[in-house]
Parts: sequence; C-alpha cells; structure tokens
Amino acid sequence: MGRGTTGVPGDLWIFIVKIAMNHPRNLVLPLLAAVAILSACVPARKYEELNSRFKAMQENESSALAKAQQAEAALKDQQVTLDDLRRRQDMLERDTLTLGTSLRRMTHQYDKINSLNNELLEKYNALLSGGNIENRKLLTDLEANRLKLQNKEDSLNVLSSSLQDREAKLATLQAELDKKDQAMKALKDRVSQALTGFEGKGLTVTQRDGQIYVSLENKLLFPSGSTTVDAKGREALSNLAKAIENEKDLNIMVEGHTDTDKVLPGAPYKDNWDLSVLRATSVVRILQESSKVDPKRITAAGKGEYEPADPNDKAKNRRIEIVLAPDLKGLYELVKDH
Repeated sequence: MGRGTTGVPGDLWIFIVKIAMNHPRNLVLPLLAAVAILSACVPARKYEELNSRFKAMQENESSALAKAQQAEAALKDQQVTLDDLRRRQDMLERDTLTLGTSLRRMTHQYDKINSLNNELLEKYNALLSGGNIENRKLLTDLEANRLKLQNKEDSLNVLSSSLQDREAKLATLQAELDKKDQAMKALKDRVSQALTGFEGKGLTVTQRDGQIYVSLENKLLFPSGSTTVDAKGREALSNLAKAIENEKDLNIMVEGHTDTDKVLPGAPYKDNWDLSVLRATSVVRILQESSKVDPKRITAAGKGEYEPADPNDKAKNRRIEIVLAPDLKGLYELVKDH
C-alpha cells in the first residue's frame, strides 16, 4: 500500500477524508494534526496493526448497515401486519356492537312478549275461575256451540257413510243393468236369427229402452177381419217361442192394435177394443202351445186404435206387438229402501 508525501498510508488518508466529509470542521484539523504526529512517530508494525483494525471496523460497519436495512424491511412488514390486525379489530368491534344492539333489542321484545303472554294467561285464568255472569254465559255459549258442531260433525259422518253405501249399491245396480242390457242384446240377436225368414215381410225386431219389440203386421198373422192366426203366422210365432222359452227372467207382453175403421155389424166382436184383445189372446195361446214359456210371464193386452204406429198408414197400425222386457224385481230390491 502506498504512502502519501507526508508518510501517511493512502488508505488512512481516504478514511480521514471520509471523516472530514461527515464531521464538523472543528474536528478535522485536530484529527489531521494527530495523523501527522502519528505518521512521524508510529513504527511500521504499529501502523499495520492499526490498518487491520481499521479494515475490521469497515467490515463491521458494512455488516451493521446490511442488518439495519434488513431490520428496516422487517419493520415495514410488521407495520403492514399491524395495520391489517387493527383493521380486523375495528371490524370485529363494529360487528360486536351491531350484535350487541340486536341482542338488546330482541331481549327487550322478548320481555314485552313474555309480559303480554303472562297478562293474557292471567285474564284467561280469571275468565275460567271468575264469578262474572257475562263470562259464565260466554263459556256456556261456547260449550253449546261446540256441542252443535260436534253433532253436525257426527251427522256428516253418518251422511258420508250412507252416501258411500248408496254409491256402492248404485255401482251394483249399474253393473246389473249393464248385465241385463247385454243379455237383451244377445236375446235380440237370437230372436232376429229365429225370425230371419220373416223380417221384411211385415215383421220387425227392434231394441229400445232396454226392451225388445217384435212387431208383426196383421197381414202376416190374420186374414182380414179374423182373430185366428194362419199357418204362416203360426210358424213365425212358434219360432219366436222357441227362441225365448229358456229365458227365466223375461216378461212377455202381447199387445193387439187396430186401425180406426169401425167394426161392421154382425162381426163376432163388439169393437176395436174387443178385436185387439181377441187377437192378442190368440197369439198368447200359440206361444204357450209352441214352447215351455211360463204362462205367468205372459200378458195379453188390447190397445185398440189408440197407439198407432203411423197415423197415415192403416196397414202398419193393424199389428201385434210382442214386448220382451227383463224382470227387474231383483233390481227393485236393491233400491226400494233408498
């Protein structure tokens, strides 16, 4: 390491210059004088020792400066953390204040509700145990209304049960009606098949209102003015009787019908009433003779001229109508009590 003109090492002069830049002037001159004296008096070994200590001091200074900078950075981080904690603390304090206010408000409301409940309970107990006439009358009326409601409810339950029974019987009745209707349809087909050769020749088979109507014009059964069925008519009636003889629950109505012509003098019958009845009974006898039809199920009736099939066609009005109707006594038993 070189020395200056004064014999002082260059590094020392640099140190002195740094001190001079960072310290007041009144300290610089004494320091320079001391250095001059040292440079004249200090041996070389001593100088080296001082120079080593000086370098150590420089290193310590640099280390201390780095640590100070680290400490300053850590301090800044701590400050940020502290600010965040303070912010959180403020939020918690506000939330706590809000919750506390809500709690106090709810507690106040609860106290009011509890007080009102106690007041109502006291009034109710007083109403029950008090001797006030009006209160006793009110309680009596309430009990009477309760009993009325109970009676109505009981009546409604009975009515509901009765309605269910009626609905069940109605369902049974409908099922029976459907069954009989199907049976009558099958019977009509059987009758039509038995009378196939006569349909279109003054004979028709129809079904309406749950009954079968077999209509036979007089030209198919009787000679003009006669009450005796001819051979062709007997054949048709015999076929019909065979088709229905096994129907055990079938009622048979034989109706005689005439036109409006008056009976001629000397006729074996008095009038159209008499004529219609005689022709109906003639048909009934043939039905009985031709089959095993129960006579109790057959009825002969004379309608005279009063139920014309076609007011403008006398030939259609002169006819025998055999009405086949199902026996509905069983169905009547289902509904007679209702």
